[in-house]
Amino acid sequence: MTYYIQYQIARKKKGGAFIIDLTARQVEILNIVQKHAPITGDQIAEMLNLSKATIRTDLSKLGILNYIDAKPKVGYFVGKRGTPNREEKFRLMQMKVGDLHGVPVIVRETTTIQEAVVALFLENVSNLIVTDEEGNLAGVASRKDLLKVTLGNPNAATIPVSLVMTRQANVVTVSPEDTVLEAARKIIARQIDSLPVVVPSNSDKPGEHWKVVGRITKTNIIKMLLDMVAED
Repeated sequence: MTYYIQYQIARKKKGGAFIIDLTARQVEILNIVQKHAPITGDQIAEMLNLSKATIRTDLSKLGILNYIDAKPKVGYFVGKRGTPNREEKFRLMQMKVGDLHGVPVIVRETTTIQEAVVALFLENVSNLIVTDEEGNLAGVASRKDLLKVTLGNPNAATIPVSLVMTRQANVVTVSPEDTVLEAARKIIARQIDSLPVVVPSNSDKPGEHWKVVGRITKTNIIKMLLDMVAED
């Protein structure tokens, strides 16, 4: 019986990735090269208790796919695709926001500053996502926004959060289909802690409207990276 292990190659084919099948013997050869490189074909064959002629096709396939490479009078060594972190890097690049985002912490535009501050600390978040009466994204209120309006203002408690929030047009968002890598770039570029995850709304109102479906944070992304490392 022949066993197969699937390796994803970072090339696109009509929206999907090519899947290259490596046999169990080819995977074993790759593992030998990773551990013992540089190593000759004769040495690999000896470790497998096979003849060099038997594994010639396997070596050729691994070479064509860049899993291994060879130098005359030196032997085989790990190719560009054979590095241990290659598949993990590809997996990270392909991961979608929709696979990772958490539950959004939402308040309405009519929520008072006092209620917003309470929600902020009860939920232990750095900002609140603000929506209109239809549940569409209206803006984001950060700790800084709330702090600025409350300092030295005894009437701030009753002010609606809509007066201090960053409005929807200036809010950076991501969609569930965006990659986690793209979300991380936006978080770093804007020096913020999180992003609302949105999809187009069916609102009848003119202009663009977005339904909030989640929230992706620095913590989400760091936890994902730690989980990936723990799998190794």
